[in-house]
Amino acid sequence: MILPVVKYGNPVLRQKGARIEAITPEIKQLIADMFETMEAADGVGLAAQQIGRAVQLTVIDVSPVDEKERPSTLELEGKPADVKAFMPLVLINPEVKPVNAPVNGGEGCLSFPEIYAEISRPESVEVTALNAKGERIQFRCGGLLAKAVQHEVDHLNGILFIDRMDQKTKAELKPELDFLQAETKAELLAQAKKK
Repeated sequence: MILPVVKYGNPVLRQKGARIEAITPEIKQLIADMFETMEAADGVGLAAQQIGRAVQLTVIDVSPVDEKERPSTLELEGKPADVKAFMPLVLINPEVKPVNAPVNGGEGCLSFPEIYAEISRPESVEVTALNAKGERIQFRCGGLLAKAVQHEVDHLNGILFIDRMDQKTKAELKPELDFLQAETKAELLAQAKKK
Protein backbone atom coordinates (compact mmCIF):
# COMPACT_ATOMS: atom_id res chain seq x y z
CA MET A 1 0.00 0.00 0.00
CA ILE A 2 1.34 3.44 -0.91
CA LEU A 3 1.51 5.60 2.22
CA PRO A 4 1.61 9.40 2.43
CA VAL A 5 5.17 10.75 2.85
CA VAL A 6 5.51 13.00 5.89
CA LYS A 7 6.78 16.49 5.05
CA TYR A 8 9.15 18.84 6.90
CA GLY A 9 7.36 20.44 9.84
CA ASN A 10 5.84 17.17 11.07
CA PRO A 11 7.30 16.42 14.54
CA VAL A 12 7.70 12.67 13.78
CA LEU A 13 10.69 13.56 11.54
CA ARG A 14 12.55 14.73 14.66
CA GLN A 15 11.86 11.54 16.65
CA LYS A 16 14.60 8.98 17.21
CA GLY A 17 13.27 5.61 16.12
CA ALA A 18 12.67 2.82 18.64
CA ARG A 19 14.72 -0.35 18.12
CA ILE A 20 12.87 -3.23 16.47
CA GLU A 21 13.07 -6.32 18.68
CA ALA A 22 11.23 -8.82 16.46
CA ILE A 23 10.30 -9.20 12.78
CA THR A 24 6.52 -9.36 13.24
CA PRO A 25 3.89 -9.62 10.46
CA GLU A 26 3.26 -5.90 11.08
CA ILE A 27 6.95 -5.09 10.43
CA LYS A 28 6.94 -7.25 7.26
CA GLN A 29 3.88 -5.35 6.01
CA LEU A 30 5.52 -2.03 6.90
CA ILE A 31 8.60 -3.00 4.84
CA ALA A 32 6.43 -3.92 1.81
CA ASP A 33 4.44 -0.66 2.12
CA MET A 34 7.65 1.38 2.44
CA PHE A 35 9.12 -0.12 -0.75
CA GLU A 36 5.89 0.58 -2.61
CA THR A 37 5.80 4.16 -1.28
CA MET A 38 9.47 4.79 -2.14
CA GLU A 39 9.06 3.45 -5.69
CA ALA A 40 5.90 5.50 -6.28
CA ALA A 41 7.80 8.64 -5.19
CA ASP A 42 10.89 7.79 -7.33
CA GLY A 43 13.09 7.73 -4.25
CA VAL A 44 16.23 5.69 -3.54
CA GLY A 45 15.62 5.49 0.21
CA LEU A 46 12.83 5.86 2.75
CA ALA A 47 12.98 5.84 6.54
CA ALA A 48 10.08 4.79 8.77
CA GLN A 49 9.80 8.35 10.17
CA GLN A 50 8.96 9.55 6.66
CA ILE A 51 5.72 7.57 6.75
CA GLY A 52 4.98 8.59 10.34
CA ARG A 53 6.51 5.64 12.24
CA ALA A 54 9.38 6.29 14.68
CA VAL A 55 11.17 2.92 14.45
CA GLN A 56 14.69 1.90 13.36
CA LEU A 57 13.79 0.76 9.84
CA THR A 58 14.79 2.02 6.42
CA VAL A 59 14.51 0.67 2.87
CA ILE A 60 16.98 1.53 0.10
CA ASP A 61 17.22 0.73 -3.61
CA VAL A 62 19.81 2.54 -5.73
CA SER A 63 19.46 0.11 -8.68
CA PRO A 64 17.17 2.40 -10.80
CA VAL A 65 19.83 5.17 -10.73
CA ASP A 66 22.19 5.53 -13.71
CA GLU A 67 25.39 3.84 -12.51
CA LYS A 68 27.56 6.11 -14.74
CA GLU A 69 26.11 9.34 -13.35
CA ARG A 70 25.93 8.35 -9.67
CA PRO A 71 28.03 5.24 -9.05
CA SER A 72 27.89 3.11 -5.91
CA THR A 73 30.45 0.66 -4.52
CA LEU A 74 29.88 -2.34 -2.29
CA GLU A 75 32.17 -4.70 -0.38
CA LEU A 76 31.03 -7.91 1.29
CA GLU A 77 33.59 -9.65 3.53
CA GLY A 78 36.31 -7.39 2.13
CA LYS A 79 35.62 -8.25 -1.53
CA PRO A 80 33.96 -6.06 -4.19
CA ALA A 81 30.34 -7.09 -4.80
CA ASP A 82 27.59 -6.29 -7.31
CA VAL A 83 25.50 -3.40 -5.96
CA LYS A 84 22.45 -4.19 -8.12
CA ALA A 85 22.42 -7.83 -6.94
CA PHE A 86 22.37 -6.56 -3.32
CA MET A 87 19.27 -4.38 -3.92
CA PRO A 88 16.66 -3.81 -2.63
CA LEU A 89 18.03 -3.34 0.86
CA VAL A 90 16.25 -3.42 4.23
CA LEU A 91 18.16 -2.06 7.23
CA ILE A 92 16.77 -2.67 10.73
CA ASN A 93 18.52 -1.12 13.77
CA PRO A 94 21.44 -0.02 11.55
CA GLU A 95 24.80 1.20 12.82
CA VAL A 96 27.09 3.18 10.52
CA LYS A 97 30.81 3.94 10.90
CA PRO A 98 32.57 6.40 8.58
CA VAL A 99 35.57 4.97 6.70
CA ASN A 100 36.79 7.91 4.56
CA ALA A 101 36.95 11.67 4.73
CA PRO A 102 33.77 13.62 3.86
CA VAL A 103 33.01 14.61 0.28
CA ASN A 104 30.37 17.00 -1.06
CA GLY A 105 27.49 15.74 -3.16
CA GLY A 106 24.01 16.78 -4.25
CA GLU A 107 21.18 15.51 -2.08
CA GLY A 108 17.40 15.71 -1.94
CA CYS A 109 14.76 14.23 0.35
CA LEU A 110 11.19 12.99 -0.20
CA SER A 111 10.14 14.95 2.92
CA PHE A 112 11.50 18.14 1.31
CA PRO A 113 9.97 18.15 -2.21
CA GLU A 114 11.93 20.15 -4.81
CA ILE A 115 14.65 21.15 -2.30
CA TYR A 116 18.22 20.09 -3.13
CA ALA A 117 21.62 21.02 -1.71
CA GLU A 118 25.26 20.02 -1.55
CA ILE A 119 25.81 17.94 1.60
CA SER A 120 29.15 16.80 3.00
CA ARG A 121 29.27 13.16 4.15
CA PRO A 122 31.95 10.47 4.49
CA GLU A 123 32.63 8.94 1.07
CA SER A 124 32.33 5.39 2.38
CA VAL A 125 30.89 3.74 5.46
CA GLU A 126 30.72 0.39 7.20
CA VAL A 127 27.19 -0.75 7.97
CA THR A 128 25.90 -3.36 10.42
CA ALA A 129 22.16 -4.04 10.56
CA LEU A 130 19.48 -6.71 10.47
CA ASN A 131 17.81 -7.55 7.17
CA ALA A 132 14.09 -8.25 6.56
CA LYS A 133 14.54 -11.81 7.92
CA GLY A 134 16.16 -10.57 11.12
CA GLU A 135 19.61 -11.83 10.01
CA ARG A 136 22.71 -9.76 10.79
CA ILE A 137 24.28 -8.20 7.70
CA GLN A 138 27.53 -6.30 7.41
CA PHE A 139 28.95 -4.44 4.42
CA ARG A 140 31.06 -1.50 3.33
CA CYS A 141 29.70 0.88 0.70
CA GLY A 142 30.67 4.05 -1.14
CA GLY A 143 29.27 6.56 -3.59
CA LEU A 144 25.51 6.98 -3.89
CA LEU A 145 24.75 3.91 -1.74
CA ALA A 146 26.87 5.31 1.14
CA LYS A 147 25.13 8.68 0.80
CA ALA A 148 21.67 7.03 0.81
CA VAL A 149 22.52 4.86 3.84
CA GLN A 150 23.79 7.86 5.82
CA HIS A 151 20.82 10.04 4.82
CA GLU A 152 18.31 7.36 5.90
CA VAL A 153 20.14 6.44 9.13
CA ASP A 154 20.12 10.16 10.00
CA HIS A 155 16.31 10.06 9.62
CA LEU A 156 16.15 7.14 12.07
CA ASN A 157 17.89 9.36 14.61
CA GLY A 158 15.72 12.44 14.02
CA ILE A 159 18.42 14.20 11.97
CA LEU A 160 17.42 15.87 8.69
CA PHE A 161 19.61 16.73 5.71
CA ILE A 162 19.06 20.44 6.41
CA ASP A 163 21.01 19.86 9.66
CA ARG A 164 24.01 18.84 7.50
CA MET A 165 23.86 21.92 5.22
CA ASP A 166 26.36 24.74 5.61
CA GLN A 167 24.96 28.02 7.00
CA LYS A 168 25.05 29.81 3.63
CA THR A 169 23.01 27.10 1.85
CA LYS A 170 20.50 26.89 4.70
CA ALA A 171 20.10 30.69 4.66
CA GLU A 172 19.50 30.64 0.88
CA LEU A 173 16.85 27.92 1.27
CA LYS A 174 15.19 29.53 4.32
CA PRO A 175 12.15 30.98 2.44
CA GLU A 176 11.32 27.56 0.90
CA LEU A 177 11.95 25.72 4.18
CA ASP A 178 9.78 28.17 6.15
CA PHE A 179 6.99 27.86 3.57
CA LEU A 180 7.09 24.04 3.60
CA GLN A 181 7.12 23.95 7.40
CA ALA A 182 4.16 26.37 7.65
CA GLU A 183 2.22 24.39 5.02
CA THR A 184 2.81 21.10 6.90
CA LYS A 185 1.81 22.61 10.26
CA ALA A 186 -1.39 24.02 8.71
CA GLU A 187 -2.25 20.54 7.32
CA LEU A 188 -1.60 18.91 10.72
CA LEU A 189 -3.83 21.50 12.40
CA ALA A 190 -6.62 20.90 9.86
CA GLN A 191 -6.36 17.11 10.43
CA ALA A 192 -6.47 17.57 14.22
CA LYS A 193 -9.63 19.68 13.93
CA LYS A 194 -11.35 16.93 11.88
CA LYS A 195 -10.76 14.34 14.62
